[in-house]
Amino acid sequence: MDSSNLSSLPEESLEEELEKPSKRSEAPLPTAYASVPLRSPSQSSLQKYSPLDWSGYFDEEKDVSIPDSNDVFHVYMAGTEGPVVFCLHGGGYSGLSFALSTSKIKEKARVVALDLRGHGKSSTENDLDLSVETMCNDVLAVVKEMYGESPPAIVLVGHSMGGSVAVHVAAKKILSTLAGLVVVDVVEGTAMASLIHMQKILSSRMQHFSSIEKAIEWTVKGGALRNIDSARVSIPSTLKYDDSKKCYVYRAQLEETEQYWRGWYEGLSEKFLSCPVPKLLLLAGTDRLDRPLTIGQMQGKFQMVVVRHTGHAIQEDAPEKFATLILNFISRNQIGPHGVEIPGLRQPLQS
Repeated sequence: MDSSNLSSLPEESLEEELEKPSKRSEAPLPTAYASVPLRSPSQSSLQKYSPLDWSGYFDEEKDVSIPDSNDVFHVYMAGTEGPVVFCLHGGGYSGLSFALSTSKIKEKARVVALDLRGHGKSSTENDLDLSVETMCNDVLAVVKEMYGESPPAIVLVGHSMGGSVAVHVAAKKILSTLAGLVVVDVVEGTAMASLIHMQKILSSRMQHFSSIEKAIEWTVKGGALRNIDSARVSIPSTLKYDDSKKCYVYRAQLEETEQYWRGWYEGLSEKFLSCPVPKLLLLAGTDRLDRPLTIGQMQGKFQMVVVRHTGHAIQEDAPEKFATLILNFISRNQIGPHGVEIPGLRQPLQS
């Protein structure tokens, strides 16, 4: 399997630079997963990689407490009209992964970006239970708590691990106002083949950061994210300060969730094809369709767009393009605030 397939992993990909020798020595080039830089960053560097606040992109944030449990999920919200674009991030990311694209989406639709369990500002009784079934139940519980028994039309958007969760939620066919499904850069065949490399990639990452600025800088320089502004918004929420180590470490303990990884992707293509709503698959490369999806695309069962010149996190690397694709999907499928808009029909179409 060539290294390019690693970009389909649910987490930040290990870039090719890690394997290339430096021109001046045999040591690998510095990346986000290599050693600490020899020099302290300059003041201008600190400004360039300084954190940006979520409030520049979303309208509000809030905690959603789930009844009869100690689970509290953090959501970022924006927009006042239109269907709800409900965003689920990938493993190791957070709801703020969708911040920059939200600026444009919220002009015509509402956006809810959820911090999944074990990520961001969400807090649950078991942050390490990243089974797809548990995360599905989390999403459904948050939707119910936010909207009651009559939710507005919802377009589920999921990146990588979050794409798997979105597909599984849609496949349950119990979210009555589900009006669309968008999956971002995850295909069963490539993801399953790449799982064997996951622990190596996670252990190869730079594990400790002396400052948030340095974490942002090394994430961008290592190629995990290609858009500096998006990294400045999203990276701080993927970290936590470790008092014992006196440094920042990753919030999500992905290396301790290996027992759930296979369940994220096994059977994903068939589930995706079975979802009875309009579907869009966004890919960062052309070599990622497995056999079921190739056949499904030929049969016109879903729309596919390849977004070139991006890494794994399309929504962060090309936020304007991503937002345009989401809004075009909503428009093309005539998805209104209450469902599919058909003249004379007041109720949403039920699947």
